[in-house]
Amino acid sequence: MVFRKLMHAFGAGGPSVDTVLERSDCRPGELLRGEVRLRGGDRTVTIERIELGLVTRVEFEGGEHEQAGGVEFARLPLSGRFELPEHADRALSFQFPVPWEAPVTAVFGQPLRGMAVGLKTEVAVAKAIDAGDLDPVAIHPLPAQELFLDAVARLGFTFRTADVEYGHLRGVPQQMPFYQEIEFFPAPQYAGRLNELEVTFVAGPQAVDVVLEVDKRGGLFSGGADTFHHLRIDYATAGQTDWAGYLDGWLQQLLANAHGYGGGHGGHAAYGHGGYGSHGGHHGHRRHRGGLGMGAVAGGAAAGFVGGIVAGEVFEEVFDDDGGDDDGFF
Repeated sequence: MVFRKLMHAFGAGGPSVDTVLERSDCRPGELLRGEVRLRGGDRTVTIERIELGLVTRVEFEGGEHEQAGGVEFARLPLSGRFELPEHADRALSFQFPVPWEAPVTAVFGQPLRGMAVGLKTEVAVAKAIDAGDLDPVAIHPLPAQELFLDAVARLGFTFRTADVEYGHLRGVPQQMPFYQEIEFFPAPQYAGRLNELEVTFVAGPQAVDVVLEVDKRGGLFSGGADTFHHLRIDYATAGQTDWAGYLDGWLQQLLANAHGYGGGHGGHAAYGHGGYGSHGGHHGHRRHRGGLGMGAVAGGAAAGFVGGIVAGEVFEEVFDDDGGDDDGFF
């Protein structure tokens, strides 16, 4: 009897939880649907509450080094207090709104290296160790985001890596305390003149803000410089612009200008200047760390984009198949 009480004190014989999603992939602004399935243990317990949360890995600046950790960026209370009899089954359905600014984790059907989002289930059990579950979620780009990424790929840029960084973008209507950067190796026509291109999306219900960062190579008599550009893409008219031509025009004009568009050092360059701000771009500075479907644009450009992606790498490294324990999430 003493051993049985000791087992109960450490959670043995308690309830189990399994969260089942109707679909494990979605887009920002959509609903994740599913149900939380509970199974009672060898005694009746009181469930204090059940809550769901979306989590991702975020990088922070800590002194001279960057640090990373899991951050919850959305939460959904699912249930209050109730009794769960021994060996009883109970299922609770849910619809979880995915924030518009949720980071993209998959493009053209392939996971982005460095990215992961999970749906975390927390079951608070009175006088016992809490139960939980964690499920990977693939977040695909909105159609407007996908159009722009397709343009990047068609110009010959190849995917390098992606991450989520803590901080805000000045002049951008950002709600989350972080932003995602998708980094690309330069296309052949820009090789030798820039080091990389970084694309950041901050999506909303009607439009997506796009911030571009170009790391220009230094010359014989000048150092390199980071230059920024900000534009806004309205969902209703996204398909009316040749985004590959737009991006190439801005880059060619930038690289032909010895001084760029107010380019500077240390990530504080101005963006949104000149004729290439006509799609909603405006002046500002970036502050660091502080109608077409997917199939319509996943043709030849997709091969160039996913060339730097190892399929399944993110989820194999990030989510351990350990029966619901979330210790291996990051």
